[in-house]
Amino acid sequence: MHGTCASPERLNAQQRSAHIRQVVLARGEELRQRYPILRHQDALGAGILAFALAGMIGSALLYINGDLAGWACLLLNAFFASLTHELEHDLIHSMYFRKQRLPHNLMMGLVWLARPSTINPWIRRHLHLNHHKVSGSEADMEERAITNGEPWGLARLLMVGDNVMSAFIRLLRAKTWAHKRSILKRTLKVYFPLALLHWGAWYVFLGFHGANGVASLLGTSIDWSASTLATMRVIDIVAVVIIGPNVLRTFCLHFVSSNMHYYGDIEPGNVIQQTQVLNPWWLWPLQAFCFNFGSSHGIHHFVVKEPFYIRQLTVPVAHQVMREMGVRFNDFGTFGRANRFVREEGVVREEAPAGPAGAV
Repeated sequence: MHGTCASPERLNAQQRSAHIRQVVLARGEELRQRYPILRHQDALGAGILAFALAGMIGSALLYINGDLAGWACLLLNAFFASLTHELEHDLIHSMYFRKQRLPHNLMMGLVWLARPSTINPWIRRHLHLNHHKVSGSEADMEERAITNGEPWGLARLLMVGDNVMSAFIRLLRAKTWAHKRSILKRTLKVYFPLALLHWGAWYVFLGFHGANGVASLLGTSIDWSASTLATMRVIDIVAVVIIGPNVLRTFCLHFVSSNMHYYGDIEPGNVIQQTQVLNPWWLWPLQAFCFNFGSSHGIHHFVVKEPFYIRQLTVPVAHQVMREMGVRFNDFGTFGRANRFVREEGVVREEAPAGPAGAV
């Protein structure tokens, strides 16, 4: 069932959401019947993880041995890391090895190691499940943390690609010392230990090369110690094979995600208003490093328990029914509204669905 069986104008938001869910689930089941391999969910998840990790390690070894350019290694590993983000998201929803804790937690640990820029995935599970309950509200800490609802400007640009910078700016904005201490304590807890090492090494990398650049412009040089230079040779390699790819991946994912989710003025529980489909051609360089997130993530809000590869395969059918039911497509006005659903203040009430064209 790929078409609409009822007039969207006669359905309320909950009924339209249910219809989208029904059509997308039917398409997923159709795909599983056509391609039985898709039923082996645990094996596919483990296989994709093995592929991503092998790709990252292989690219790193080729770069270290001088057989792959640094820029190529960085781009490849950003792509492979984006696969592990999708796997982590599925694991948070217990889609792989649901009743086998050892392989499940092993996968959780490995996807964290592949993306050391991120928070502890076991902590993120609570934040993400809460995101589905309160999406678009101030209580949605997961999306708020990646700048959803933040007016566009220098602060948001700095925050969107740097998790620690985001926490630091929020700490500076806090009005009381108690609030500042709370932010600091929470940041240290969720980012310990991998993200603290990752972002710390990133700042050392930027500081070292920035200082050398300034010195060069001034016609001089810095006489670094032998131990500093030896340490920086290691950090330079790590920056190419794991840190840089995750900085790029983080920026792409957070930019797309924070702008495809709406914030602040949507009806509680109205999934139609929670997200848009954000997939213009000019976003493809970013989509490439967050696994087509802007095009496919909105589907997840309607059908939570489908793994990411099924979600990608259902995109054509899902987009058709989502358009018919009033989900917005490429609403670029969100950039000027700080991700509000409408410009005016106040809660948005029931809105008639868009026409067949779907774009708002």
